[in-house]
Amino acid sequence: MLVVYTYQKCSTCRDATRWLRDRGIPFTERAIRETPPGMEELTAMHEARGSLGKICNTSGMDYRALGLATKLPGMTTGAVLDLLSSNGNLVKRPFALDPQRGIFLTGFKLAEWESAFA
Repeated sequence: MLVVYTYQKCSTCRDATRWLRDRGIPFTERAIRETPPGMEELTAMHEARGSLGKICNTSGMDYRALGLATKLPGMTTGAVLDLLSSNGNLVKRPFALDPQRGIFLTGFKLAEWESAFA
């Protein structure tokens, strides 16, 4: 089953879930701040996306407040994933995955989503 982590006040998250509903694509929605993705999901997304930068919310206030732009390059992958699993504000959203179907999406780029569900 597709799991989509969202933030209620995020218009991009609302666009993504509306797009899924409009196409009748079933999914489970989870609040990313209250229940961030776990280590297994983050590891799978990192492996699929190929970069920590593609799963980090680099425009978020928490990212800037923690100075992660300068710290991230010196951190181990495990340390970054551990940080993301403890703070959903640091995870790029929407964060959508269905490992069984090979779907690993962060952000909402229409062409990428259309391709993933073709």
